[in-house]
Amino acid sequence: MELTNHTMVTHFILRGIPNTDGLQTILFFTFLAFYLCTLLGNLLIFSAVLGDSRLHTPMYFFLCNLAVLDSGISSASIPKLLAILWANSKTISLGGCMAQLFFYHFLASTECLLCTVMAYDRYVAICHPLRYLLIMNRRVCTLLAAGTWIASSFHATILTSLTFTLPYCGSNVIDYFFCDIFPVAKLACADTYILETVSFTNSGMVPMTLFVLILASYIRIAYSILKMNAGEGRRKAASTCASHLVVVTMFFGPCALIYTQPGMSEVLVTPVDIFGNLVTPMLNPAVYTLRNKEVKAALRKLGGGQRTAG
Repeated sequence: MELTNHTMVTHFILRGIPNTDGLQTILFFTFLAFYLCTLLGNLLIFSAVLGDSRLHTPMYFFLCNLAVLDSGISSASIPKLLAILWANSKTISLGGCMAQLFFYHFLASTECLLCTVMAYDRYVAICHPLRYLLIMNRRVCTLLAAGTWIASSFHATILTSLTFTLPYCGSNVIDYFFCDIFPVAKLACADTYILETVSFTNSGMVPMTLFVLILASYIRIAYSILKMNAGEGRRKAASTCASHLVVVTMFFGPCALIYTQPGMSEVLVTPVDIFGNLVTPMLNPAVYTLRNKEVKAALRKLGGGQRTAG
């Protein structure tokens, strides 16, 4: 008898951000400003690195990848959130929900792996400076970057497949502002143990293991910096590593809270996810430019070139 009351879900309804009645317009313009700053900041970083041959080094090659990823992570969820806030457009098709979940985890996983690769790059540069260009040659950098994208595509495909092979035959209201694993899985009319286990491992334990590896590499890096005699070289190495460590902390912090604590209260999980999807990608360009003379010089050169061209 119960089966007769079930209809197969063809679309979902995103509830949006809870407890924001009357604040939609303010939140819309705030999030829109953050999102546009994210796109502009990362586009400037990407353009500056491409346009300045002095920045055609492994570190800035990976930074270009990071800029693309930050723009993509915000774009996976924020435009739909803006549509919900402005036009109350809460409906999302089944295919759209699948795409949102896939691209969010694909890009976030790639950034997770890329942060680890960037930590390895800094380790080689500081701990093995004489062999740096030999170890981090163009072929190796290309393979490392490609490997992060390819591995993450498998990760996202597995999670998306496990999520949407579950039967959805009851409520279609997702109690969240975008299609993520745990909010969607709550609607499944089947056991979600396998999905939760794989998700906890892939999106929780693996990133935390990588975070520990990054911290271990920085312990070794800190030891090498302290042994340096030249004050200027020490300051430059410490500044570069500090920027990357700030980015790593802002990225892995929300990931640790959300995917290792799936039962965390929605009062906490929503702002944490908004921070990870919107604030962190906006701040990353600033973190890398505020104390980086090379990038600031490239941005000035880019601006000067644009004015000359005009």
